[in-house]
Amino acid sequence: MTERSAPPAANPAEAPAPARFTIGDIVRHRVFPFRGVIFDVDPVFNNTEEWWQSIPEAIRPHKNQPFYHLFAENEESAYVAYVSQQNLLPDPDGDPIFHPGVAEMFSGLDNGRYRLRSQIRN
Repeated sequence: MTERSAPPAANPAEAPAPARFTIGDIVRHRVFPFRGVIFDVDPVFNNTEEWWQSIPEAIRPHKNQPFYHLFAENEESAYVAYVSQQNLLPDPDGDPIFHPGVAEMFSGLDNGRYRLRSQIRN
């Protein structure tokens, strides 16, 4: 797998990019070998500057785009990930995500997408 360079930083005066994914969508990371289910969406970057600076500059995403909270998994573990929209792709497999948080928030998998539990919906 090859690493791709992040596009140049967006002009802060520009409107944020619209969200391409929603809660319950199963996605894959564009660069790193993990996949996950989205459980929250920030319309723009909402983490610490230290976290953002820790990403290698060559692949550091711009901040003016949606960032997604994922119940993520790879071959070794399950964890929570915070990923920019530019680094996510739809996961066409439709296979379940085996993260313990999935059962707490979602009631099941339906047509390749997780359904929120009724008690969690606003």
